[in-house]
Amino acid sequence: MRDMSHLVLSESEEETREHLIQLPIFSSFSLSELSILAKHMSYVHLQRGEYLFMEGDKGSFMGFVVSGVLEVQKNTSGGNRVPLARLTKGSSIGEMAIIDQSVRSATVVAKQATTLVTLTEKGFDLLADKQPTLGIKVIKKIARLLSLNMRRTSSKLADFLHPFH
Repeated sequence: MRDMSHLVLSESEEETREHLIQLPIFSSFSLSELSILAKHMSYVHLQRGEYLFMEGDKGSFMGFVVSGVLEVQKNTSGGNRVPLARLTKGSSIGEMAIIDQSVRSATVVAKQATTLVTLTEKGFDLLADKQPTLGIKVIKKIARLLSLNMRRTSSKLADFLHPFH
């Protein structure tokens, strides 16, 4: 008989798994994979106006929006904060923190009550150590997110630099 103890979840882990099930990025993951992921992730609820993190903070986690709206804001050289993007269900934020441990490049605030599933750098490292195949699957998803974000940013930059072409 197989040892299934690694699939027994606490109430909090079950809630995390329920949030993961709702996210398109995890649609290719089996229920047992989501159960394992839930043991290495958690969730957070933000109220409207609450900050997820501030530009310049040390990055130690990434998040996936389950519900609500987040606004990404960037400080200008003049000291103002301008909105860059709005993130809704299925969006991810903070992927670079898992990859390069750099400081936050923007501020993120909840524009309405928001729920996120979070993956810390420590949680990812534990997952990768205990379940390397699943860790690779997750890192491939994160790499894909970073690649899509880079392509989007490149297109916006090209449009900005050459607006009439």
